[in-house]
Amino acid sequence: MALMITDECINCDVCEPECPNQAISPGVEIYEINPDLCTECVGHFDNPQCVEVCPVECIPNNPDYPETPDQLMLKYEKLMALR
Repeated sequence: MALMITDECINCDVCEPECPNQAISPGVEIYEINPDLCTECVGHFDNPQCVEVCPVECIPNNPDYPETPDQLMLKYEKLMALR
């Protein structure tokens, strides 16, 4: 399942450069995660890197985008084919 950034975000800028899929970008008020690009770092790392570095723990799973690990791997493979 894709991740999301909640309104507890303090705009510390540490998550964006950690995302291997460039799924994180500045939003109007806080950073946002594009669910079409977020694979929870499947294919790149064992754990989501944005979650690892977030100092306020404001990056939970996005319930609007339920995906299995297999689906995340397929998304990763499609993204890598586009590069």
